[in-house]
Amino acid sequence: MLALVLLLMMVALRVIDPAPLETLRLKTFDLYQIALAPKPTPQQVIIVDIDEKSLDELGQWPWPRSTLAKIIDKVGQAGAVAVGLDVLFPEHDRTSPANVASIVEAYDKETADRLRTMKSNDQVFADAMTRTRVVLGQSGYHKELKQWHADELKQSPIAMLGPDPKAFLDTYPGMVRNVPELEANAQGRGMVSLRHESDGVVRKMPLVMMAQGKMLPSLSLELLRVATGQSTILIRSGDAGVNSLVLAGIAMPTDRNAKAWLHFHPHNQQIFVSAADLLADRANLDVFKGRIVLLGASATGLFDLKATPVEAAMPGVEAHAQLINAILSKTLLQRPAWANGMEVSLTLLIGLGLIGLLPRFGAMITVFAGGLVAALVLGASWLAFTQKALIFDYAFPLMASLAVTGVLIVLGYLQEEIDRRRIRTAFGQYLSQDMVAQLTEDPDKLILGGETKDMSILFSDVRGFTTISEQYKSNPQGLTMLINSLLTPLSQAVVAHKGTIDKYMGDNIMAFWNAPLADDDHAYNACCAALDMTRRLNLLNEERVATGDVALEIGVGINTGECVVGNMGSDFRFDYTVLGDAVNLSARLEGQTKSYGTKIIIGRQTAEAVQNRLAVLQIDRVRVVGKQEPEDIFALLGDSDMAASDSFQTLAGDHGLMLESYYGQRWADVEKITKRCVGRARGLDFDEFYTIYAARAAAFSAEPPGKNWDGVNDILVK
Repeated sequence: MLALVLLLMMVALRVIDPAPLETLRLKTFDLYQIALAPKPTPQQVIIVDIDEKSLDELGQWPWPRSTLAKIIDKVGQAGAVAVGLDVLFPEHDRTSPANVASIVEAYDKETADRLRTMKSNDQVFADAMTRTRVVLGQSGYHKELKQWHADELKQSPIAMLGPDPKAFLDTYPGMVRNVPELEANAQGRGMVSLRHESDGVVRKMPLVMMAQGKMLPSLSLELLRVATGQSTILIRSGDAGVNSLVLAGIAMPTDRNAKAWLHFHPHNQQIFVSAADLLADRANLDVFKGRIVLLGASATGLFDLKATPVEAAMPGVEAHAQLINAILSKTLLQRPAWANGMEVSLTLLIGLGLIGLLPRFGAMITVFAGGLVAALVLGASWLAFTQKALIFDYAFPLMASLAVTGVLIVLGYLQEEIDRRRIRTAFGQYLSQDMVAQLTEDPDKLILGGETKDMSILFSDVRGFTTISEQYKSNPQGLTMLINSLLTPLSQAVVAHKGTIDKYMGDNIMAFWNAPLADDDHAYNACCAALDMTRRLNLLNEERVATGDVALEIGVGINTGECVVGNMGSDFRFDYTVLGDAVNLSARLEGQTKSYGTKIIIGRQTAEAVQNRLAVLQIDRVRVVGKQEPEDIFALLGDSDMAASDSFQTLAGDHGLMLESYYGQRWADVEKITKRCVGRARGLDFDEFYTIYAARAAAFSAEPPGKNWDGVNDILVK
């Protein structure tokens, strides 16, 4: 029910379509253009650019209109089919000869008289328009201007097919026009007004708009009409607004407001010709032949820069050029009138489908289905854009499906938690808590047996804990606190190094590696955990000594080998644990740490896995109770830094000589070398080991072991 309510709320939100949601949709459309540049098309438009260089060479804007006349003549003579002016001329040119005459008359009347006989710059500019087809720009204004009356406007070249679309068009009460001389000779006039979206980005450009009570074409559309020699622009409309425009047999899809969606190109400097270069005959005039020309500004100070989906600041004149190219190449984007309804329906359909899946197939299948649907929506939207130039909003259906899926996931997991609690209630009385937790995740694990894996097993025990515990006979809570304060950091060390704690046996910890999660470096991680346990114990001992308590010591045994791991026990209670000879030997090794004067003893397989990375020394060859084959055992003294240290390398060399002498029954050499090793091992807390071996050598020297001695030390205690 909650997911359904959320879905209906989101559908209602999409129908209302608040501004933030519209902005999100527009940003989604931008991603199409950012991800895929438009296909290259022939450039039909060249821009004569009022750029920074032109302002430097020709002076600040506005220039004398006689200068603009030269520009018109040059591009006309070069073969331009029509010229559009993306600049306005609402006032007469103040640099015309007659205006200059009034200034010089006081001191040079003759010159002033001659100047008055000359044509005005406006007329020179207007005369140039008779030699080349020119379309003037004009701009909408937020209030009506009395510059010219509306009845003086020329007849609009727009014809309508369908209901009157005026109510849907961008509308301006007034209009900024050009001086009469220019309007009289221009072949057409087009609106340069552009309205950006709420986020300041231009994505659509109006082809037709209302200004001063008249339906007028945009500069781009009017320039295209003049260039193609057409007399009429056809606007097709319906009850919901404009459908399309037709000019010279080219159908232009628009939105209901007669705005065309552009697939914007990045800025293309190659279509720009500096006005200064053109007037100074530095430009290649061949680029104008057979092309439409626009005159506009890219200079920053003239404030005609627009943000587009692919450019933060594109000259407005370039936007007009891209619109003309898109119309001629028939590459305008299109958002169908039915797109909104389709997207709302799709959102509702997807949401209902996901809601229907949850009770039948569970959360995982529902999530997978939601992801699949999202991928299909995204893929279909992208295919429509790349193949048909259609733009659809994939973001909202995806957002809605994500929200519904999220709610369904939460509901699904809440239901699973309810099921887990039921299982705990049903089985908690005769299953361990660990087993119950596993059972709630996967009931199939409720089977006796296991699997054989190569694993590393660790046993740790507090030395002399029996004596310590006797001090707490009258204070069992104190003993509990002591055990907790000890086992907590030791357990943290195990967990920190990927270990699994099997069980606590009083002050003893049993842990293993490589199950249930695979660990390819389990021997190394077990050894690192043991070293970390001694480090954490040292920190604990500092606190204990500071409060007057005795320091604690632990012994750790680690062995690696094949074990059986799995759920083991009876039909009434069982645990996830390990069994095998490797486990038994690990426990025996822990029990021998004190006998060898070291804190950590590891088996051969463990040592072989870490000996090149950690500080490891062989300490004996032993035979444990119940085993016929002897085992080499090793002391783990430190980490990789210790292993690489000069002091350890020196000790390791002497240690090897000592063992070689020991197994060769050269007892005097053993005693001599152990004396040297004691001093070097004291910093490693390993000196007691050499004292033990010195005592062995002295005993064997007094009473030799005999010819059949194999160097193996039999451990008679389990």
